[in-house]
Amino acid sequence: MGVLVGLMVSTLLVTVGITSVGLASSTSSASTWTVYHGDASGRGVATVLKSVDTSKRAWTSPALNGQIYGEPLVFSGRVFVATESDMVYALSSSTGKVVWSRHVGSAVPSSRLPCGDISPSVGISGTPVIDPSRNEIFVVADKVVKGSPEHELLGLSTTSGAVEVTQRVDPSGADPSALLQRTGLTLDAGRVVFAMGGNYGDCASYRGRVVSVKETGSTPTFFTVDANAGDSQGAIWMGGAAPEVDAKGNIWVSVGNGSVNSSGQAYDDSDSVLELSPALHLKQYFAPSTWAHDNASDADISTAPALLSDGQVVAAGKSPTIYLLNGAHLGGIGKEEASISGVCANDIDGGGAVVGTTVYLPCLSGPVALRASTSPAALQVLWTSSVGGGPVIVAAGLVWTIGQDGVVYGLDPATGHVRQQATIGVPANHFPTPSVGDSLLLAASANRVVAFHASVVN
Repeated sequence: MGVLVGLMVSTLLVTVGITSVGLASSTSSASTWTVYHGDASGRGVATVLKSVDTSKRAWTSPALNGQIYGEPLVFSGRVFVATESDMVYALSSSTGKVVWSRHVGSAVPSSRLPCGDISPSVGISGTPVIDPSRNEIFVVADKVVKGSPEHELLGLSTTSGAVEVTQRVDPSGADPSALLQRTGLTLDAGRVVFAMGGNYGDCASYRGRVVSVKETGSTPTFFTVDANAGDSQGAIWMGGAAPEVDAKGNIWVSVGNGSVNSSGQAYDDSDSVLELSPALHLKQYFAPSTWAHDNASDADISTAPALLSDGQVVAAGKSPTIYLLNGAHLGGIGKEEASISGVCANDIDGGGAVVGTTVYLPCLSGPVALRASTSPAALQVLWTSSVGGGPVIVAAGLVWTIGQDGVVYGLDPATGHVRQQATIGVPANHFPTPSVGDSLLLAASANRVVAFHASVVN
């Protein structure tokens, strides 16, 4: 299918209701996409594109060394991507050719880890973040140092790839081989913020963490889930989405299953939505009343919290229930405003896209669209799709998602019908998400980045 200009209803959806009370107001510009889903609050909306031409590729990058788990970023005429071989690449946004590449360490062989599903090596799994004011891209690399795994935050020059900052970020006393740094990275008031969980299978002993480090390098600050003696797990992974930062600088994350699986035990911050201060102090939380059962059955929350324009929050995950929350008063255990079940028969993992009070969620079997209301508080299903399934963005009046079949789909935001599609190659996993920048729509297969030309709103 060829060029498709956004329909009137699509244009309305991406131009009305974007500015969010209490949320960062910036969205991607025509040329940049510097953080997971385009802005600090994770809305995943690009208002700058009018149309995308998927009838032919603008370019395809060379095969890169290692699998791509993160989202391509765009800055200063270059497309940046990192791989599981601990490689960071800058590609020309005009041609896709490699401008520079940097090997930042020896990736950890999968055989050296107690469990997991990333193979043959684990290197850079989370989407990097770029600080344009510093011309610097930050990554967290899992690497072998003196024969043992460790996690290291690195800052690289976007111009040359030169390493400018190096900081080990493993928590004191933790087993680095049991930790996976899976979320995207974000920035908050001069600090790099990201999170950690465990390897797939929840083996060995670990605790979920939110981590904050000065961009210039510093001893990391941590918020720890399942911090009580004898507790463990509580991964913060969010299907690869980054922690979200609102206009006050507060940080929002969701948490997976913890080790506590009896409601008779003290609550452990797991299976939750958390709001943290910039200093990583817990401000408020929500957990389902079924949190203990969810922990026992691995049915935890695994999407990034969707921060809506009216202050409400939508959260979902591996259980069949989607929750509508009051962002100003999460309320603790069982205090959702409304919930809805059975919308998706599979996991909902990763970052969604938010347009006003409409949210598009990445159900593994295909995205779902819901609209939230306040009087009464409710969630209405607008449509469900049976194609795609990876985390979604909204651009050029369409909802874009990558399927495990190696196809990027552009869906009508009002109906979910396929309006455009193009084969890009099978991805390494089901978490890759498209991005936008330099008048391009970008999507990654297992080891290549594919670009399509886009026209910009005048």
